[in-house]
Amino acid sequence: MAGPSSPPAMGLAAIICTHARPGYLAACLAGLKAQQGAAAEIIVVDSASPPEAAAEVARLAREAGARLVRAERSGLSHARNLGLAASGAAWTAFIDDDAVPAPDWAQRLQAAIAALPREAAAIGGRILPHWESPLPGWWPAALRGVLTIVEWEGQGEEGHDLPIGVAVYGANMAFRTEALSAIGGFPEELGRVGNRLLSGEEVEVLDRLRAAGHRVFYDGRVTVRHSIQRERLQPDWLIARLHWQGATDALRDRRHGLPKRAPGAAAKLLVQAPLLLWPARSASLLRARCGAAYNLGYLRGALQGA
Repeated sequence: MAGPSSPPAMGLAAIICTHARPGYLAACLAGLKAQQGAAAEIIVVDSASPPEAAAEVARLAREAGARLVRAERSGLSHARNLGLAASGAAWTAFIDDDAVPAPDWAQRLQAAIAALPREAAAIGGRILPHWESPLPGWWPAALRGVLTIVEWEGQGEEGHDLPIGVAVYGANMAFRTEALSAIGGFPEELGRVGNRLLSGEEVEVLDRLRAAGHRVFYDGRVTVRHSIQRERLQPDWLIARLHWQGATDALRDRRHGLPKRAPGAAAKLLVQAPLLLWPARSASLLRARCGAAYNLGYLRGALQGA
């Protein structure tokens, strides 16, 4: 990583966006409260939780000494933007509600920020899995990344010296607040909304920052442990995840012009169509079925949006 050429950042805010998951939130807040040395202001954004869960989220935030922001409509990007608007710190970090930071997370993050060059506007860290159930043997090795796992321990700049598969992901990322606000925050037509497993908002933000002349870094010493829920370790979840990834990619392509991959996706789907009739809970032919689901999702996003 490049050496410092700017003064250390003045303060850090940690944003946790949550929707009706007080059990995960409690563990995340406990991890933030147990930080060694450097600390961060904690902001909890309740993303339109129903009343009973909202009351529990409010109680957990209050007991942790965190500020609470309420979003009246669901959507991860919308919640993140509300958290960004509430942040008064020079750098704003985002951590998923089902991730628990290492005890030295804030200390390591602030040290990494202080060492960044002036042009840096984003940094991500390591995301280790906390398995609620063992990873099934049928899970395709090439698709392990969809579970948001980044285990590389090194440091570097995105687009220059990071290994393939190592990137900045939303479970553990931080931004120069002014720079993220200047590009409009997270695009709210992308990212999770209810049961729609859209993604791509983080990639879009990083692309916009680089287009504005900023740089993006990774530091594997900044670590969280991310819960991998049991229900995600099922064939039907993986197929749905690949379907929505296809829709995400098409929506991002539409933002930058025509979805040029649509003809290829349609041609492949003519051959793959029988795979879409396979029992959803079956693990057989899974890699091929994920390909079919992706192409169907891409066509959905290309033709009608999500």
